[in-house]
Amino acid sequence: MDSPGAAVPPWGRAAHRAARAVRRPFPAALLAGCTAALLLQPAPAASAVPLAPAAERRDFPGGGSTVALPLPAGTGLAPTTTRPFELLGVGWDGPAGALADGAVRVRTRDAATGRWGDWHTLEADTEDGPDHAAHAATAPLWTGRSDGVAVEVRPGPAGPPPGLRLELVDPSAGAAAPAATRSLPAAEPDGHRAPRPAIVTRAGWGADESIREPGYEYTGPVKVVFVHHTATATDYACSDTPRVIRSIYQYHVKTSGWRDIGYNFLVDRCGTVYEGRAGGVDQPVHGAHTLGFNTDTSGVAAIGTYVDAAPPQHLLNGLAAVAAWKLGLTGQAADGHAKLTSASDASRYPKGTVVDFETVSGHRDAFKTECPGKSLYARLPALRTAAVRLQAP
Repeated sequence: MDSPGAAVPPWGRAAHRAARAVRRPFPAALLAGCTAALLLQPAPAASAVPLAPAAERRDFPGGGSTVALPLPAGTGLAPTTTRPFELLGVGWDGPAGALADGAVRVRTRDAATGRWGDWHTLEADTEDGPDHAAHAATAPLWTGRSDGVAVEVRPGPAGPPPGLRLELVDPSAGAAAPAATRSLPAAEPDGHRAPRPAIVTRAGWGADESIREPGYEYTGPVKVVFVHHTATATDYACSDTPRVIRSIYQYHVKTSGWRDIGYNFLVDRCGTVYEGRAGGVDQPVHGAHTLGFNTDTSGVAAIGTYVDAAPPQHLLNGLAAVAAWKLGLTGQAADGHAKLTSASDASRYPKGTVVDFETVSGHRDAFKTECPGKSLYARLPALRTAAVRLQAP
């Protein structure tokens, strides 16, 4: 296990965007103090831990919850025992870019072993999300079942933003995906149309539909599929995928203030395809996945971090299958090109710029980011080829 002063490993949201993240060393004295506190802190039973006086807990009808712990000093949180959680992030009031020139690091304690893990940097810049975000938050970090957390914050030049808070997400138990929730393949493909892959619906991964905004938003015909990675752990058990998705969903809605989960689809390391944002898998649902280019596109997220780790073949197969099918619904070839217009100056291209994209593109093609990780991005040409084969008449 690395010491608190060790280099942060490539796990967590910041890993795939290291090239643009601002990195400055944290004070040695602060790190030493945190180390001592970690060694001395007792670990009472998590179920007996009361909420901190200023903490705000939100319980959802489906059984999930989030707990917001204020960070009023803007400098972080000493190692603290908490109620169990599985995903975290930091939110604040004010502009989305308020922490862009700062840094946020977290460390968590495994609820099963009592061991503290490594420090991980949370990405403070906005990249996923709607083109006009209403709330500000870092990207989420999947931690697995945890019952302790420490936070370090180095504010940017403007100082800590108001309302800085740590958000801890405990997903609901959800429901297993029965066979009835999986879509059956379609009949023979026609032209660019590809067979419909089996898709685990929102009911299958246990989405609590009461927490999202009612109704749906639709865009024009899907011209481009953007491939992402969630920048979470890659060694998860595929049986845990529904919990990971429920956690991301709760964070996107309750912490980031989005109407629903941002991605249109998610694919796990075993190749299983999951429905993301509600509105119908065969419909052009307007997502919140590629800032500036959410219109006329679909976002597909590979669950895991694929900066250095090679994406499993099953994962690649699932990505190719859903991309081929989704593009085929609008007659788009998986190895073709399409023009999109930027809707945000915060994207790679100024607002109003018309950009020619490959119909299967990586997130980094539209935004200054390492997403979907260099290893997965390098496999996109092969993924396009596989998708084209599925579209063959």
